[in-house]
Amino acid sequence: MYSALDIDLRPGHGFGIFEIGTSLWTLLDILRRQPNVYPQIDIKYDPDTSATTPIIVHIRPHLDLLFSGKQQRLHTICIRKLRDPNPPVTVQYKDNVLSSPDEVLRRVGVGRVFGPTYPGDELRYPGIWFSFDEDNIGDGLKVPKTGDRMQEVKRIIISRKDVDGKAHDALDEVKECPAMAGELARAVIKVHDGVTLYFYPTASTKPLHVRLGETTAQDLSLDLGPPLRVHYKDDERMKIHAATEVDDGTGCGLSIQCSVLGTKSSADFYNYFQHGMDFLISESTNVVIKIILHSNVAGSPLFQRYKRCNWELEGKPEDDEDDTPPRKRFFDRFETISHFLSPREPAPSMALDRTAEEDNLNLPNATTHLHGYDGIILEATDSSQVVSVTLF
Repeated sequence: MYSALDIDLRPGHGFGIFEIGTSLWTLLDILRRQPNVYPQIDIKYDPDTSATTPIIVHIRPHLDLLFSGKQQRLHTICIRKLRDPNPPVTVQYKDNVLSSPDEVLRRVGVGRVFGPTYPGDELRYPGIWFSFDEDNIGDGLKVPKTGDRMQEVKRIIISRKDVDGKAHDALDEVKECPAMAGELARAVIKVHDGVTLYFYPTASTKPLHVRLGETTAQDLSLDLGPPLRVHYKDDERMKIHAATEVDDGTGCGLSIQCSVLGTKSSADFYNYFQHGMDFLISESTNVVIKIILHSNVAGSPLFQRYKRCNWELEGKPEDDEDDTPPRKRFFDRFETISHFLSPREPAPSMALDRTAEEDNLNLPNATTHLHGYDGIILEATDSSQVVSVTLF
């Protein structure tokens, strides 16, 4: 049973729960909690480059939501099939009903409510435009001539306002906006040190430095708020590898991976899913001993469990006066980041099947590969996308 869909347009901003700038993780989490209202949802992405290319969330049959490739922020909303009765949809702007089961939205109706605009095949206004073509329209179909006042509107598109006077490409990232306030903007990683967190609004929010071996559980709770979940896990499975030392000559081979991937005894994970991060807290010292950052790559086993953490891996500056040390980002290929960490041949990898404990979960690429370095572990897919980073 479908629920009727009421759409109160906010040009440049969205409608209802759909706000331009909202993160993919946040919006999918909201939709997942309302299965009766949004029962059919499809997620479309490029499996080879899902860390960098846009993602489309299709809510049948009326909504297409385009999320930016790197920041995974809602960029454009398309409202379509206005006449489809399953479910019926009512579109209004302020106090004016534009479209409903009894009201067909036409060119003349748009002009009556929104006023004049520049000529073209579509009626474009700041933050919203109206299209008279269906998706994938055939070349042989006859389309009414532009200017026909009775043309029926087939699609309504909402995007951010072009305040700079320039048209924004669908591949552009969403600029900082109120929907992002309080959320993590980026995380700068320093091996053997920790991570520096930058929040929106970036101009007025002081960065937060989480240090390995120094930052306490109380510090995290005060600065980040209480974690969404505290998870105790004593995982002994990696100890089977402890008797076999595998080293590549740098001291950062599989022996390091084995010693840190399993949870040490008497430790708690603080899960901040909304920031895409986990912190392992030692029960004996009460300080952070491990930090995990998640890339939320579509198609990977942990997709949508964590929000994308926009992490950057900072290297050593060339000299004391270098204010711009080299960095690699989450969307760089594994080979590039691996060479950045260690120019030598990378250590042998370990295969990890994150679906091994899930009887009813089948993914085409369920296995990732763990690569250990001095103080850091990269988890990568077969397509060389880094899905998580572990600092210890």
